[in-house]
Amino acid sequence: MEKKQAREQESISKMIFIYCNKHHNSSQNLCEDCTTVSEYAAKCISLCPYGDDKPVCGKCPSNCFRGDMYGKMVKIMRFAGPRMLYKHPILTVKHILDAFKKPQLKVDRL
Repeated sequence: MEKKQAREQESISKMIFIYCNKHHNSSQNLCEDCTTVSEYAAKCISLCPYGDDKPVCGKCPSNCFRGDMYGKMVKIMRFAGPRMLYKHPILTVKHILDAFKKPQLKVDRL
């Protein structure tokens, strides 16, 4: 996994933990439902066609999350996003800076 994708995965994982901790009273580990969401998000990020040029989810032209996972991720991001600034300020600032970059589709050349 490339550097930016790894950072995006870290951000998503921390957001899911913040959400699960507050809504499902989990203190150390994620609940079963949030673990499923976290694994799904990790898979989506690792398969992103933009590679290290991956845009932030809110500005991505092709949404990875499908069906009910999309709804769950929107809920998680809306709740945890503002709280990330206080809990993980450096990661949040990097995410905000990434939002200004335009996505470039990664094309593998043979």
